Amino acid sequence: MTGLRKLRNHLILFVLFATATPADASDSGPRPVVESFQAGLLQVMREAKTLGVKGRYDRLSPLIDDSFHLRTMVRIACGPYWKQADDSQQEALVTAFKRMSTSTLATLFDGYGGQEFRTVGERDAGHGTVLVDTQLVDPDGSTVSISYVSIHGRDRWWVVDVIVDDGISELKVRISEYRAVLKKGGPAALIDLLNAKADQLIRK
Repeated sequence: MTGLRKLRNHLILFVLFATATPADASDSGPRPVVESFQAGLLQVMREAKTLGVKGRYDRLSPLIDDSFHLRTMVRIACGPYWKQADDSQQEALVTAFKRMSTSTLATLFDGYGGQEFRTVGERDAGHGTVLVDTQLVDPDGSTVSISYVSIHGRDRWWVVDVIVDDGISELKVRISEYRAVLKKGGPAALIDLLNAKADQLIRK
């Protein structure tokens, strides 16, 4: 599938692995949260051509809500600029970030080509975080290493970052991009940028 190759080249946020049966997100540890999300993604991949971009967006949106702590991700990406935003701007930032991320995922995963997903294990990363280590295995045997950074909050585990090939953090990529925009135009400029990107992707 072309989308999975784009992931290696462009470092798109959501690299995911699949399980045969969705897991309950309330189970102990972060692995069930990730597996439940990945099972949903796999089904969307299999139906990608029938669903189209908008259909994939609608199916992925609740899966993202259930698995990723978007507010924490945006707050980290914005850094000190987060506190400069008022309550309504903070909510708008989270909403725009979700729209952009979901649109990206819906565009990226536009089919299924026999890939397999493998969970390697979990490890304590310190400071209350746990990494769920996985591999994406293509039919030709090549692999991509993917680690999901998870935290515990509100009585359950959430994913807050993805690390590709043992060192590329998606949040670090976002920090550089977002803070440059925030420095020039403040929260309103970043909200506009994220929504514009989402609109562009969903129209494809």
